Amino acid sequence: MGHLDHAAFGWLTPVLSYGMACIGAALGLRCTVRALGSTGRSRRNWLVTAASAIGTGIWTMHFVAMLGFGVGGTDIRYDVPLTVLSLLVAMLVVCAGVFAVGYGRDRTRALLLGGLTTGLGVASMHYLGMAAVRLHGDVTYDPVLVAVSVVIAVVAATAALWAALNIESPVAVTLASLVMGAAVSSMHYTGMLAVDVRVTPSGAALPGATAMQFVFPLAVGLGSYLFLTSAFVALSPTTGERAASASAQQPAEHAASRRPARTV
Repeated sequence: MGHLDHAAFGWLTPVLSYGMACIGAALGLRCTVRALGSTGRSRRNWLVTAASAIGTGIWTMHFVAMLGFGVGGTDIRYDVPLTVLSLLVAMLVVCAGVFAVGYGRDRTRALLLGGLTTGLGVASMHYLGMAAVRLHGDVTYDPVLVAVSVVIAVVAATAALWAALNIESPVAVTLASLVMGAAVSSMHYTGMLAVDVRVTPSGAALPGATAMQFVFPLAVGLGSYLFLTSAFVALSPTTGERAASASAQQPAEHAASRRPARTV
């Protein structure tokens, strides 16, 4: 049995991964709030942005945390196609959950359906990412801890979507994103506690890429996307600000229309 290390770099990877989860959650919540105040194509675009932010934040959180994962007696590699698939699954399933909330007529039903879909998507992303791990040995899981991690994912997703439906204050969104980040991190480390590795010593080369060759550059790129999107959302006027601007322009336009024309 190999010794599992979940924090090879100390507190760096857990803290950094938690931060990425919080940023993705905060951005996703803000975009969902904007979507619920919009209609037509604007609502769809905001929901897509929300889904990509939440999915990206969760995926980045997982693999930043995995940078600190090590097993005594074996190297670790990652299957590139499976790793990319885990990212796509995270985005697509979260997108389905967010759209269920954004377009659902019955909010309670939409919230439960969206939370279940999104939570299962988060769990699927995690275990697909773990399936991409290549090492000398066999990986098994404690089914009870796996079930607990899935429940945490569903509860966290439902709570996040509830916050998107009921919270508009930036301070409240920030607090909700901190809770969501903690829940996602708890789901990840609960899932990692379920892992058991029986190492089979071997000198054969492992297939796949190392974390620094593939996962780290991709995580940095996605993290940059989150920061840039956060700046875009912060600079975009809210529905209330657009309405206030439109109402302020109406009296000026009305006064201009009533002003008599100058004669030459």
